[in-house]
Amino acid sequence: MFTERCGLIIWVNDLKATKNLERYGTVHYTSKKMQYVVMYVHAEVLDETVRNLQKLPYVKNVERSYRTEIKTEYSSNPSDKAKLYSQ
Repeated sequence: MFTERCGLIIWVNDLKATKNLERYGTVHYTSKKMQYVVMYVHAEVLDETVRNLQKLPYVKNVERSYRTEIKTEYSSNPSDKAKLYSQ
């Protein structure tokens, strides 16, 4: 139902040209102070999109977001910590 998406952080020289990035994916956030754009693209065309973005004259660097690889399920076991400190 939902397509797999990956996040990209794109460092740019000129924020005026970031409107053109919408043709490559969904622009989520634009930082005016640090001049970067966070956008999401489909995972199937990630490599091709990164290559195309790096060719653009106003793009300094393209970084892949590793948010999908970070563990988001947490468990809280305070009893285990209590055993460590009660000796």
